[in-house]
Amino acid sequence: MKKIVKVIFIVYLITNFMIIFQPNIYAIEPAGSVYEGIDVSGWQGEIDFAQVKNAGINFVYIKSSEGQNTVDQYFRRNYEEAKNNGFNIGFYHYVRARSTEDAILEAEHFASTIAGTVPTCKLAMDFENFGNLSTSEINEISKVFLERVQELTNKEMIIYSNTSSARTIFSGELANEYPLWVAQYYVSNPSDNGKWSVWEGFQYTDRGTVPGINGYVDRDRFTSEILLDSQEEIPSNEENNENQGNTSDGNYMRYTIQSGDTLSEIAQRYNTTVNELVRLNNIQNPNMIYANETLLIPTKNNSISTGSDDKNNTIYIVQRGDTLYSIAKRFNTTVQNIVNNNSISNPNLIYPGQRLIIAKSTTNIQTKYMNYRIKRGDTLWGIANKYNTTVNELAYINGIRNVNRIYVNQVIRIPINISIGEYDCGHCIYTVRRGDTLSTIANRFGKNVNEIAELNGIKNVNYIYVGQKLRI
Repeated sequence: MKKIVKVIFIVYLITNFMIIFQPNIYAIEPAGSVYEGIDVSGWQGEIDFAQVKNAGINFVYIKSSEGQNTVDQYFRRNYEEAKNNGFNIGFYHYVRARSTEDAILEAEHFASTIAGTVPTCKLAMDFENFGNLSTSEINEISKVFLERVQELTNKEMIIYSNTSSARTIFSGELANEYPLWVAQYYVSNPSDNGKWSVWEGFQYTDRGTVPGINGYVDRDRFTSEILLDSQEEIPSNEENNENQGNTSDGNYMRYTIQSGDTLSEIAQRYNTTVNELVRLNNIQNPNMIYANETLLIPTKNNSISTGSDDKNNTIYIVQRGDTLYSIAKRFNTTVQNIVNNNSISNPNLIYPGQRLIIAKSTTNIQTKYMNYRIKRGDTLWGIANKYNTTVNELAYINGIRNVNRIYVNQVIRIPINISIGEYDCGHCIYTVRRGDTLSTIANRFGKNVNEIAELNGIKNVNYIYVGQKLRI
């Protein structure tokens, strides 16, 4: 009996060994010559790319962005260091969209983030967190995102997906149009998914180790087919607008329809009506418009302002190329006043045709500036958010041509808008805003922290709160 049990146990071990270590018979093959690579994000911290290169890694995919406004904190450093060390470079964006409208905004954020860079590999969509979306919604969002990024960057796209989602979620239509960067661990080749017959990227572990990187890193194999045919700089937003063909002609402008557009949204954006657009463009069915077709849009209604409301505030219609900073300057007010009066959640995001209330100013506006030294991990968006200004305002003041290209120890000027009417009893009464510290307030007014603390009876110089009134 013991011999029988022993034989059964040995057969069991051999069988399981063969199951685990046998070749993956039903597998998809690489699309071309294979090279070792990694993909990285802020999770890896500071990377010594020279060591990584010496370890035999040739390709690196870098996380640039996520959602509608997040930029990976190490994106710029990773790109510059990888470029300086001669890597083939690709970028990926982590998608969080829940609608096609979200997808367009995320695509535009991705393109804006990587503007001015020169990738050598296809741009990647990383869409893996689906929430409660249906399969059809996932594929429609993916399609809109991929198409919009291609329109803005003139670069080819690739889909990052695990084998399960490649098999059950993403459509054959997408598989026919976009190549695959597949994730599947502990196999020599990724399994057949029934849609893609080859892979251009293969992430085979998330527990890789490479000299020059602290901790784990995703390890990949990339093929020669993932390389872009042309390696040109990704255009800026201004160049994108020109490429989209939105040109003005007298009382009309020509607008190129983008994926996800509707006539009602376009009409609202440009201060016109659906009926006017239908009449001008001989549209038979207003519910059917197509990407890349051109519309005539009347511009006669898009005047600088449209009068005033019952409180004698100016109503302004946002024009193409406007920023909150340029509007504030035109009407002798501040960005923060416009944000507050219009409940704007993101001061970096306004759109043509948007109506803004410009409150009548009761005080003169004096703009002062403070100097700020860029620290590791800083982005213009984060700095703008902290100091209640906008990316465009900082770029304009400091002559920054590429808003994604700032450097550690670079000194920039940050505007501090102060209402002259806030003086009382010989002292300036300052209201603490989000992101303020006693140190930044002291720098703003040429004072020191202890002086302000003593004047206001502050015992803990690290504790002030939004709305607090301080005598300076």
